Amino acid sequence: MISQSSHAEISFLAQVNESFDKAARLVDADKTLLDQVKLVNAVYRIAFPLVRDDGSIEVIEGWRAEHSHHKLPSKGGIRYASTVNEDEVMALAALMTYKCAIVDVPFGGAKGGIRISRHNYSEGELERITRRYTAELIAKNFIGPGIDVPAPDYGTGEQEMSWIADTYQAIKHGELNSMACVTGKPLAQGGIRGRKEATGRGVFYGLREACANEEDMKDLGLDTGLTGKTFVMQGLGNVGYHAAKYLIEDGAVMVGVAEREGAIYAEGGIDLEEVVTFRQENNFKSLEKFPGVQLIPNRAALELPCDILMPAALENQINDDNASRIKAKILAEAANGPTTAAAHEILVERGILVIPDAYLNAGGVTVSYFEWLKNLSHVRFGRLQKRFEERAFKGLINAVERATGKRFTEAEALALTKGPSEADLVDSGLEETMSDAYQHIRETAKRHAVDQRTAALAVAIEKIALTYQSMGIFP
Repeated sequence: MISQSSHAEISFLAQVNESFDKAARLVDADKTLLDQVKLVNAVYRIAFPLVRDDGSIEVIEGWRAEHSHHKLPSKGGIRYASTVNEDEVMALAALMTYKCAIVDVPFGGAKGGIRISRHNYSEGELERITRRYTAELIAKNFIGPGIDVPAPDYGTGEQEMSWIADTYQAIKHGELNSMACVTGKPLAQGGIRGRKEATGRGVFYGLREACANEEDMKDLGLDTGLTGKTFVMQGLGNVGYHAAKYLIEDGAVMVGVAEREGAIYAEGGIDLEEVVTFRQENNFKSLEKFPGVQLIPNRAALELPCDILMPAALENQINDDNASRIKAKILAEAANGPTTAAAHEILVERGILVIPDAYLNAGGVTVSYFEWLKNLSHVRFGRLQKRFEERAFKGLINAVERATGKRFTEAEALALTKGPSEADLVDSGLEETMSDAYQHIRETAKRHAVDQRTAALAVAIEKIALTYQSMGIFP
């Protein structure tokens, strides 16, 4: 695990709220309404005993925070980390509310966490922890398809979501939409194609949109597009790996990698797949013998020269101690809260383009929304229209051939007549979502002459405030 900075002057939640207050000044809404939008609605603290494999007993602590109920269900991941605490869970729940609003996903924000380092527990112990945590959430009405829908986060994945779904279905036997109680599930259990890579794919789409703007790139002294741009990745987990993969496929060059066991740098570029394979073969213990690179201190990787710096680990990685030494021209926040409030001000003052986490890593919740819809509709995306559209396209191709005398090659005809699969539809929806949201944020930033984080939060606050106002609760 990449350690959190010891330089954070205020709590994570206080930093989120500080950013909220700055953005709220741009929104024409009653102060009481803004207070309602900002406050965390409900927090459930859980403690239960775990019988470990050796027979010893350990008390496990966990939390679930629901920041906003302006739309239901609330939505947010569950993380397993030794650093989890109530303040962090509340802050992440707030970010989820704003994230959902920014990308027009109709959920309130929530977040959960269990204070464990998963590497210290066997698979059987992790299963018992997950199932007990789920049972506790059910008992207090903190989970359900129309109540609160968890998802994977740091330290969790498909396996944990599978255990959650199975536990929920066992306790809520006969509930028609029980599969929609959690997202990020395996395909065989109601998951959706594209969910695993969704957050990293969304990061790629967001960066591609930002780098396509000629005016903004000119201000940074960069050419448009991702081709040739260098980037440093902090964290090669699910999000970091997929973001790096898609950036490299589009022509970007990864020159630095930072992970919990060390950091490496190579001006000419680093092969992503070779790094992933090397780490697995060495049990994630050291990058010392990885060939053709310079071994550097972990946190020094954040200060490497590059076009794009991408923190994809934990919060508070860029703070007022190292912000002045950041050499990147674009900070792409793939993680939640990687930059402290004080550091953010320093970066913006230095002219660095900060693409905020509340927007950039929203790909996960966007595709989770698609999975939730799939579970409620009980039908796979594309099943009803794929063959129909293929036949219609083939008919059109045949008509064109008869009218023009031109014959399409087999490969051309196949490309033109292929109906959309579930993966195609999910990816298209994600691309559309990230593109539209970025343009809205950028336009707001330009109109108010503010940075993109402030603009993104202002967009979110305005949408949430309008929802409350439509209920007739606030003026």
